[in-house]
Amino acid sequence: MRSMLQALREGLARTRQAAFGRIAQLLGATEITPALWEELEAALIQADVGVRVAQELLDRLRERVRREGVTRAEDLRAMLKAELRALLKDPPPLNLGRDPLEVVLVVGVNGSGKTTTVAKLAHRFRQQGRRVLLAAADTFRAAAGEQLEIWADRAGVPCIGGQPGADPGAVLFDALQAARARGYDLVLADTAGRLHTKYNLMQELQKVRRVAAKAVPGAPHEVWLVLDATTGQNALPQAREFHQAVGVTGLILTKLDGTAKGGAVFAIARELGLPVRFVGVGEGLEDLLPFDADAFVEELFEDATGSPA
Repeated sequence: MRSMLQALREGLARTRQAAFGRIAQLLGATEITPALWEELEAALIQADVGVRVAQELLDRLRERVRREGVTRAEDLRAMLKAELRALLKDPPPLNLGRDPLEVVLVVGVNGSGKTTTVAKLAHRFRQQGRRVLLAAADTFRAAAGEQLEIWADRAGVPCIGGQPGADPGAVLFDALQAARARGYDLVLADTAGRLHTKYNLMQELQKVRRVAAKAVPGAPHEVWLVLDATTGQNALPQAREFHQAVGVTGLILTKLDGTAKGGAVFAIARELGLPVRFVGVGEGLEDLLPFDADAFVEELFEDATGSPA
């Protein structure tokens, strides 16, 4: 079985090869010149960190170079790593493991990988000794409940659902009642994928949140937004709207292995101030990794053999 570090390294291969490999080349044994700054800015933007974030990074690097008297581009590498790492705030402890029954709402737009992510979360928490039940509160999309049940079987956890078109709040309420009666201590609710621009669907999501709060004191204990890493900067408006509607507490980035836009992590973290909790680097149940900011930054600058680039 591959280690988490190896899984992260493989998941970031496209981002590293497409963009950060170029940055590593720029920060080689050369002098710091005006042309270098321009190329470094272009490479950061290509890595999808965003124009604003790229400019802020370069402003801080220029100030450090001036203050510390640095003249060699290779000395910029450690500085850039440090500045990138500073953008990724360490998340607060998970608001889980304190109450007899806890609820996590998993939200996101269509096609973000939300349903499979719920199953991967169930697998992870079950391995940690939690008694997990899934709530198939996505009653909008055809066959969504059946898809979640298939994944629930793979993860070895039960799933409570309803008929297509049923009220998602009622489905979640039933799941919470069942969890309490059967002694489960964690409910992961898969909500319907919805465009962040659809007002009525966002209102429905707010109702689901209210149902959770009425049924279980303190619920939802976490609200995790699943974002498709392949959308890069386009994930930002989605995240803003979901956060405003339901108070997102953490982010999960999926499909990191299928994109060269992994640099968007920095833009999202900088703009929203929300912690990245997990990253998806494959299709298997094991391919959801806790986000480690130090390892993430280091791996962006590693070559294919695991040596510093």
